[in-house]
Amino acid sequence: MVVCGDDALAYRLARELAGLYGEEVTVLVPSLRRGYGPWIAALADDSDGLVEVLEVPGYDDAALLDAGVDRATALALTSEDDQENIHLALRARRLNPDVRLVVRLFKRKLGRRLEDLLDRAVSARLPGLDRRSLAATTTVLSDADTAAPALVAAAVAGVSKTVQADGMLLRAVERPASEAGVQPALCTLALMSAPAAVTEGGDLEGDGDSDPSDATDTTGVTAHSDHPRLLPADAVVAAADPDRRVIVLETITRDEPRTTPPVRLPGAFPLGSFFSRRLRAAIAGLAAVVVLFALLTWKITGKPFLEATHLALLDVFAIGDPALDEEPERRILQLLSALSGMLLLPLLLAVVLESYGTFRAASGLRRPPRGTADHVVLVGLGRIGTRVLDRLHALGIPVVCVERDQNARGIALARSLKVPVLVADATEEGVLEAARIGRSRALLALTSNDSINLETALYARECNPVLRVVLRLFDDRFAATVNQALRESYPDALTRSRSVSALAAPSFAGAMMGRHVLGAVAVERGVLLIAAMDVGGCPELEGRTIAEAFRPGAWRVLALDLSSPDDRQPDLATTPHTGSRHLGTGLEWNLHPGHVLGPQDRVLLAATRRGLGLLQSACADPGTPAPERSGA
Repeated sequence: MVVCGDDALAYRLARELAGLYGEEVTVLVPSLRRGYGPWIAALADDSDGLVEVLEVPGYDDAALLDAGVDRATALALTSEDDQENIHLALRARRLNPDVRLVVRLFKRKLGRRLEDLLDRAVSARLPGLDRRSLAATTTVLSDADTAAPALVAAAVAGVSKTVQADGMLLRAVERPASEAGVQPALCTLALMSAPAAVTEGGDLEGDGDSDPSDATDTTGVTAHSDHPRLLPADAVVAAADPDRRVIVLETITRDEPRTTPPVRLPGAFPLGSFFSRRLRAAIAGLAAVVVLFALLTWKITGKPFLEATHLALLDVFAIGDPALDEEPERRILQLLSALSGMLLLPLLLAVVLESYGTFRAASGLRRPPRGTADHVVLVGLGRIGTRVLDRLHALGIPVVCVERDQNARGIALARSLKVPVLVADATEEGVLEAARIGRSRALLALTSNDSINLETALYARECNPVLRVVLRLFDDRFAATVNQALRESYPDALTRSRSVSALAAPSFAGAMMGRHVLGAVAVERGVLLIAAMDVGGCPELEGRTIAEAFRPGAWRVLALDLSSPDDRQPDLATTPHTGSRHLGTGLEWNLHPGHVLGPQDRVLLAATRRGLGLLQSACADPGTPAPERSGA
């Protein structure tokens, strides 16, 4: 395996491939002293020789060949620069047409076209190969798209972790153990550690980086009673203390009607920003002066009032004829009118220009109205914040954004959606108050700087002690310390941390291993993966019944793909054609425990990262016996 990049995702991905799947990984980094180079170098020292790091001045053909791309199984391109990743993908495809490419791209449409382009390139060089067999040779993923559902779910009350499959939404929700078998659900994903750990202020989901693997390890032996038990057996759940909590998986069909229509924050077209208070005062002052001089002109000249008003306007604007042949009072009044106009007109022009600038800014970026409430305050409109804003708006949840860079990626999206944006530093005094943080439902601190996210969260907690806070934090130890300190300081408030790279790494690693991971469900500091897998060639699945294929603590079959292999979609996360009689259009969820899995089947399963690695090893080497099963 080859990974090109020196960012957080490259570090997590290399650790995932080596530590979980036992793969040999070569990481290309531009420097071992900058960015995440030192982290990756330390990973190489602790991986028992599985990780090799090459420092290269640039990603060219020579560097790719030094890393062994010409003989590699898979190549991941994790740079945040889309153009650089596309360039490297084209180079790698030319050097090795058989390499499995996993490319990180932010733009969805460009990603789909790149997949098609690279697969066509292989078909052109290997004309006898069916293109349908190349569906997984190029996979374009976005860490922002992968992490956004978890971030949104953590921030929005009543909305749990969601994963899309076959055009439907799978939702992980938390319930008391006593209700696990009462309310309908697909399966139980986890039995939480203890009632004391499940409090109103607890963090049930963490950032998903660590893998405690369950209270039972892959052999079914109880490891630690204070750890959550992932994918427990039904008998274990039934015998659990009713006060304990479980996380179950539910489905939401795409035809399910919305309970509430999309909501937008109130506010009309910002004409009031143009007619500012200063402009209105200046116009009122000018009108008062004109009326005064019109009355004086009417009194002195004895002309009709309309004609006197016309003369007064000409005098104020200094465009009337000089009153040389008229009485002294008229000439003095004309001089005073001209002098008043000279003083007022520049002031009026300055106020107009100021109001015009305010109008342009207000027409582009809206500020939160005074009545804004029950909204989400989103800090940071970079790659991640942009996707989170898009999902929150699609859910009809009011949002107020704070971004200090007016050229940030998400500013254009916020403008098009008419979402209020404060262009300011969220850590400055008064900024969060202007975002109406005191009446908001949650804060999402999603900048790329852990310190800024923490400072923003602490400032928000001072303004609203019971606010739900979601932090984007990379370092696991730092995140655990922050979570514990915030929970102890604010026991009545929810604090949750997320690492974008940790949420995205399992999907990238699964794609490199030839497995399509649809999403991740975070459970405390562990994570469960929802993945699609072909049954053929996997002795742990092929020829076994649904009940026999279930290994507690490792994996569990959720659904069976009913489509034929010729018509099978490579990406189960997409929405297929409508018209099926099943809950999904291509997946059967209500599987009989005695149904036998055949070699032509494809299943959707929930697995721990360790369990998915065991399945991968069993598929790669069918002769290798898997660890002994246990019903625990």
